[in-house]
Amino acid sequence: MRLMLPMLFSLTLAAQVAPPNGTGVSMGHFHIVTADPESQKKIWVDALGGKLVTAGPLEFAMFPGVLIGYRKGESSGGTDGSVVNHLAFAVRDAAATKARLIAGGAQIIREMPEARQFFAMFPGGVKVEFLEDAAMDAPVKHHHLHFAAQQVDEMRAWYAKVFGAVPGMRGRFKAADLPGVNLSWNSAAQNVQPTKGRSLDHVGLEVKDIKGFCAKLEAAGIKLDMPPTLRADLGLTIAFLTDPWGTRVELTEGLARY
Repeated sequence: MRLMLPMLFSLTLAAQVAPPNGTGVSMGHFHIVTADPESQKKIWVDALGGKLVTAGPLEFAMFPGVLIGYRKGESSGGTDGSVVNHLAFAVRDAAATKARLIAGGAQIIREMPEARQFFAMFPGGVKVEFLEDAAMDAPVKHHHLHFAAQQVDEMRAWYAKVFGAVPGMRGRFKAADLPGVNLSWNSAAQNVQPTKGRSLDHVGLEVKDIKGFCAKLEAAGIKLDMPPTLRADLGLTIAFLTDPWGTRVELTEGLARY
């Protein structure tokens, strides 16, 4: 049965990860390092309704547009103070979602009733924003990733050049779109910390032809922290890089079958 997991994993995810853009990139996953994996499962699976997916030694909660992975480990801090300030999901019913999150162990840290949105702090200091969309075709969907940076324009331009993100605005925020996620930026008043080793350790992007994609990155002068590496136990080929502002990015091929 264990040998079949990678194949089942890829087949199951085909409807969840968005098709890639012209550069071959779409949103893939986030990975949380946690001293208590069961507390993360209780929030992401039991409270929010993510579908539990097991791939080799890893567990993910699967939502339309993204997977949330969590593994046991000690982190150096939460998302506050990190270059990745928070994650965000759209929900069909904000009040019901808030009640389930509180029951699951989350702390509500900010409410904006007039805008039908709120912020919650998950175990390990992972900050998550929720926005209501009553007309949505699913109870929960991935919405955006919010960076904090002192060089907003430069960072947005880098994500546009490297990953094909389309620059624009999301309300008052400078932003850029990738399939499956809106990337948004806040200006940071002080230096922020890299993501590696924090509770939200890295952002995962699914790429088409990972070896060819990484070869283009290296030709453009972008250093890889780890070259494309087959992980047969996961059914994935993975690579790692770090953006110039400290965001650890995992590239995967195999989260979706095209």
